[in-house]
Amino acid sequence: MDRESLGQRIRALRIRHGISQAQLAFPELSDSYISLIESDKRVPAPSVIDLLAGKLNCSPTYLVSGVSEDVVDELRVTLDYAEIALQNGAPQEARARFAEVLANSDAVALPDMLHQARWGHAMALEASGDLEEAIAELRVLTAEASAEADLDHWAKVHVALSRCLRERGDISAGVEAAEDALRHLIAIGADSTDAAVHLGAALLAAFIERGDLVRARQLVEQLVERAERIGSPRARMAAYWEAASVAEIRGEYEDGVALAERALMLAHEAGSRGLSDDPRDLARLRVVYAGLLLRARPGEAARAREILAQVRGEINASSAGEIDVARCLTELARAETALDRPAEAVTLAEQALDLLGDAPRRATARALTVLGEACARQGRRERAIEVLTRAATHLEQMESSREAAQTWFDLAELLAETGAPEGPRLDAYRRALTCAGV
Repeated sequence: MDRESLGQRIRALRIRHGISQAQLAFPELSDSYISLIESDKRVPAPSVIDLLAGKLNCSPTYLVSGVSEDVVDELRVTLDYAEIALQNGAPQEARARFAEVLANSDAVALPDMLHQARWGHAMALEASGDLEEAIAELRVLTAEASAEADLDHWAKVHVALSRCLRERGDISAGVEAAEDALRHLIAIGADSTDAAVHLGAALLAAFIERGDLVRARQLVEQLVERAERIGSPRARMAAYWEAASVAEIRGEYEDGVALAERALMLAHEAGSRGLSDDPRDLARLRVVYAGLLLRARPGEAARAREILAQVRGEINASSAGEIDVARCLTELARAETALDRPAEAVTLAEQALDLLGDAPRRATARALTVLGEACARQGRRERAIEVLTRAATHLEQMESSREAAQTWFDLAELLAETGAPEGPRLDAYRRALTCAGV
């Protein structure tokens, strides 16, 4: 059933109140202008909407949408509850409440509320680990977004789409999503903005995960320079975060630690000023920082473990999704391995894998890699070989050439240690070289 137009609604309310067009118009407007509005030949300004709503004894929201204040209030309460559930680490509950709003026929007439519900639903899907559905919803949101109308929103939805695509293993698609959005910002002259820095950071993350170090090195310097010149603390945090990842790939672990520490300082600053869009960023960054500590300073493994244990406690009561929790558990397992506690590491890595399920994801491959290392430390060589083979195969399928090459190489070394036949060992070395582009 078609909804009444704004003009039809004004006319119906005027007649119900028993007043003429001239009476409704007096003294601020003309009766001819009221006639044009009622025939939908003029769209009144917000100030006129407010004026007419007062005269017709209704709310401006009802006048524009046809939805009663009671229904609007009910939808707003549901949305608020969904947002709280997402923030409190209950993504399934948040997903259900956002879906409830989306299924309400009245929400169609409330575009701002509908948009909030769709964005929240996409984030709840991601937090629940339902990447396929999250990507589908984000593709719709990116298609409808306008950089000219809302630059920050444009960047936000494209960054989220790139992130979900990368996590699913579609790294080239993640590159394309961020690259196309950034190219559009440059075309409209919005390249010197926070939005451009955030998109640049998303693109850099995709280059890193694809193993495209040449482009990553080129972009990281531009990104940091741009962020320092025009970026907010949040944008600068994103730039230093990705710069730390580049340093890690290049084996410059101490530089990576320093960059991550700068990013953490900026993250705290953004949080204290209420500038952080995603409360999960700080926890994610601390997990990255702890991982860098493990690589740069093995002697500080206990400190890294302490940081990760604290993050684990915090994310269990936050909006962190299953992937974020699994990443924390995986790095905790890595710390336990470094502290020569392989049994604890196996337990943590298996908990991460239980959270992630069977879907091939980057987080799954990382957890398998750590599990394989811990099993090897326990002397369970056959189990380690089985798990590392799964990890390497996952990474190879997901275009993660750099990590796949390292995992195949580690597997080849483990096969050599166990005295395995030459064939499987050489095959692992060959696949490592292929993934490395040699």
